[in-house]
Amino acid sequence: MRYAIVSDVHSNLESLESAFKEIAAEDVVMCLGDMVGYGPNPNECVELLRNRVQHAVLGNHDLAAIENFGIEYFNDAAREAILWTQRVLDDPARNWLNTLGYELRFPEFLLVHGAPVRYFDYILEKRDAADAFAATDAPLIFVGHTHVAQHWVQEPNGSIGHRHAQRGGELILEPGKRYIVDAGSVGQPRDMNPEACLVFYEPEDRRVRWVRYSYNIPRTQRKIRNAHLPAYLADRLRAGR
Repeated sequence: MRYAIVSDVHSNLESLESAFKEIAAEDVVMCLGDMVGYGPNPNECVELLRNRVQHAVLGNHDLAAIENFGIEYFNDAAREAILWTQRVLDDPARNWLNTLGYELRFPEFLLVHGAPVRYFDYILEKRDAADAFAATDAPLIFVGHTHVAQHWVQEPNGSIGHRHAQRGGELILEPGKRYIVDAGSVGQPRDMNPEACLVFYEPEDRRVRWVRYSYNIPRTQRKIRNAHLPAYLADRLRAGR
């Protein structure tokens, strides 16, 4: 069995369609939330995900789109985009998002959007990772939210290590260690690489792989501008930040 993990699609249809080209028909697909927000195709992205994803959790932008929750913490561009998303989101998309929970626990791993228990916290520093490890006994935690492809490892003595996957990469899970795997972002990477990212997890080989891939950024940018969403949301896609 192989798991394909996508996160932070953010209504970017071109990137999501390219991600699915990397995923085999027999892969079990999981989504770590933020399917909508920022981008120009929320309904199309949710439909694709709803028809293909076996397991998914709710992100903060998803929750803001269906319940207006937390919108006061968004920056101006994010707030404008989520208000636009609320106006255009159709009932099938809204109803499916409303069925999702904040976490999914499996025997060997945990899925959350941002962090265990504090679901919309960011894991960006070693202290954040230590708090996340302390909040759960899961040996392997898959997260998104930061839009940065990376991982954190907790050694048996409690020390925390960290590595980026800016250009992709592979991680072999070692016995006795715990890991937080950040899947990066399909829809809006922020690690100075405009290539989108997804993760494959092969439990039999205890292997995690970050795959960076290109997609039609200019087309997504044109659609963002045509929808009269903030130009900044289009410009940042080329910069990868």
